[in-house]
Amino acid sequence: MKVSLSWLKEYVPITLSIDELADALTMAGLEVEGVENRYAFLETVVIGKVVEVSRHPNADRLKLCRVDNGNGLVSVVCGAPNVAEGMAFPFAQVGTVLPNGLRLKKTVIRGETSEGMLCSALELELGGDGSGLMVLDASLKPGTSLKDALDLHDCTLEIGLTPNRPDCLSMIGVAREIAAFQGVGLNLPEFSLPAGEGAIDKLTSVTIEAPDLCPRYAARLLEGVAVAPSPHWLQDRLRSVGVRPINNLVDVTNFVMLETGQPLHAFDFDNLAGQCIVVRTATEGEPFTTLDQKAHRLTGQMLMICDGERPVAVGGVMGGLNSEIEETTTRVLIESACFDPISIRKTSKALGLSTDASHRFERGVDPDNTLFALNRAAQLMAELGGGRLVSGTIDEDFRKSGSLTLPLSVQETNDLLGTDLNQEQMGQLLESVEFKVKAENADRIQVDVPSFRVDVTRPRDLMEEVARLSGYNLIPTTFPSLPVQGRTPAPLLVRRNRVREILCGFGFSEAINYSFISPASCDRIQLADDDPRRRHVVLLNPISEEQAVMRTTLVPGMLEAAGRNIARQQNHLCLFEIGKVFLPEDGAPLPVEKEMLVGIMTGSRTRSAWHTPDAAFDFYDIKGIVEGLMAALEIKDASFSAQADDSCVYMRPGHTAVIRCKEQAVGLVGEVDPAVLEGFGLRQTVFLFELDLETVGGLIPDSKQMAAIPRYPSTSRDITVIVDQAMESSRLLEAVGRFGETLVEDLFLFDVFSGEPIPEGKKSVSLRVVYRAADGTLEDETVNSIHKRLTSRLVNEIGADLPA
Repeated sequence: MKVSLSWLKEYVPITLSIDELADALTMAGLEVEGVENRYAFLETVVIGKVVEVSRHPNADRLKLCRVDNGNGLVSVVCGAPNVAEGMAFPFAQVGTVLPNGLRLKKTVIRGETSEGMLCSALELELGGDGSGLMVLDASLKPGTSLKDALDLHDCTLEIGLTPNRPDCLSMIGVAREIAAFQGVGLNLPEFSLPAGEGAIDKLTSVTIEAPDLCPRYAARLLEGVAVAPSPHWLQDRLRSVGVRPINNLVDVTNFVMLETGQPLHAFDFDNLAGQCIVVRTATEGEPFTTLDQKAHRLTGQMLMICDGERPVAVGGVMGGLNSEIEETTTRVLIESACFDPISIRKTSKALGLSTDASHRFERGVDPDNTLFALNRAAQLMAELGGGRLVSGTIDEDFRKSGSLTLPLSVQETNDLLGTDLNQEQMGQLLESVEFKVKAENADRIQVDVPSFRVDVTRPRDLMEEVARLSGYNLIPTTFPSLPVQGRTPAPLLVRRNRVREILCGFGFSEAINYSFISPASCDRIQLADDDPRRRHVVLLNPISEEQAVMRTTLVPGMLEAAGRNIARQQNHLCLFEIGKVFLPEDGAPLPVEKEMLVGIMTGSRTRSAWHTPDAAFDFYDIKGIVEGLMAALEIKDASFSAQADDSCVYMRPGHTAVIRCKEQAVGLVGEVDPAVLEGFGLRQTVFLFELDLETVGGLIPDSKQMAAIPRYPSTSRDITVIVDQAMESSRLLEAVGRFGETLVEDLFLFDVFSGEPIPEGKKSVSLRVVYRAADGTLEDETVNSIHKRLTSRLVNEIGADLPA
């Protein structure tokens, strides 16, 4: 919204500079987005005194003038009839840009040089009819700035109002805010209406058929008016805020709207059929042509202002072409009304019409301002149009609610704002913007909200007003007084982040897939028909068929990610994903959510070079990743055992192991079945591990167990036994672990051999046992004795043979 500084000064004395005023308005919540010097184009317009006039040798209607511009004499070609020697006129020098956009330059007119332009008031938008030059006081010194000579120093402020402050969509509304923070009074326009003639209720009537959409409608009638151009002061006021003057009657309605915030409309009374007004909703498909000469088809929800036969205006939006003010208009009916904001907003949007009136009605106008604005417009029209005011006012008022009174606690306000204002100070602040305040007790006051403040509906709004009026920048900075306590992160997040760190340290990259998958994903990984993972949580409104259900496994998403990467020539991948799966449970309203971890490795661990060929990933690479992860999480006793061939259909039989911790299965690791890979377009071997992260998390110790650095050396002995080819080495390791030899520090497999001279169906397995004592160096005799006993027990327990 644009406001003129000189116009504002009619309602409030302004002592602040333009910059100080802009800052103060912004701090009060009326953000000033820009300041424009209205007469900036007059910077190069000076007082020019004509010292010589002669006839143009090549044009009968032009004259040659010698003009003193303060810096010497210049030649000007002029066609104005009132130019004469010794007179002073506005002189626009070369380089001036006039309001119509014309840039002056030195030119030749009919063979004579012209170095500027003597101007009329109309050409400078300073009034007048353009019939002659603007005559100035001849005593003014040539070269004096026209701005200084005529005191033309008005500025226009562009204010970016928020939708909750419709009261400031007017000069008086903005002036009220300025008066409040300057601590001065507001000067409302004073006027008196001329004596009326006749009675309006005998000449016209107003019928409201939709009081819910039009709670108040007022009208006054003038007769004998004459349509003419507005006086200069009125045109200047409108131009100062970017409104184009039209004629005295229409300009008055625009002026009063800008002044008071109440939109008005003027009807040619003689064009109203039946000499009456009917406010109703439109009939479906009803045609109507607005003032901009555009035809519209109306809907049944649109509010229309009608005469006795037809619509004459779209209520609160725009008048009709059939009742506009014309040069022959002599009787004018002035409308001042209140309309439902929601209805106006819908109508404006549906018709594609946004006007100054609809902009205000959409945000809400003050119903108590209806008659003030109406009488103000009637007074100005009678004054400027020379008409007679018909006695009386039609005022159809269907409002039900009265004024709003809200309680305000001084203590609660200070606690919320961090201020130390007393009851009197708060009352004065609110009264400065026309709230009425009455003390109820020492802490509480009752506040009557003015009708123009539609944004104040609850006590918290009053507290905001106190903060705004006292100055946000003056509220003291108050730091929280509560002790700040560190928050312990959730164990789930700690575990998740730790796993990420470990795997990223192993060279993996994290993949994040959608939790929504296609039901066909289960077919692609060849799950059995009775597999519980085929039971999905189905989305009611899926994004697409490819994301219609919630996932029950992370494996399809990970294989799809591998396929996308390999399709883009990223053939060497180490990826992992941490995410939840959703498993429906009979009788439960929500699925069970489990956090899982899946990782894949495919391609080569090292690239070929001059000294080494490619080294492709194998089972032991991914098994080593799982072992490293468990070790980093300090989970001990993790073991791997062969998986039954049919227990996991998407893993390759004989190439997959079950991961166990403390006899509990927590996942699997191995090679993905080639038939499954084919369904994902993968033609290279993929190794995969899958872990139940929630179960694994429960095995992570709460605290780390520290051990002193050994002071004494260790010694080792080997055990080699002959066992069945099908026996897992983990059975040997577990058996030795169960014997409970306290001096055994470490135990690991270091060799497996089959073939001659080992009998068919057998294999040779070699274990290395590391011994160490914490209190001294072990002697060979002691170690040999323990080792012999341990070997004997191992052979007897598992039925192994010793090599010959």
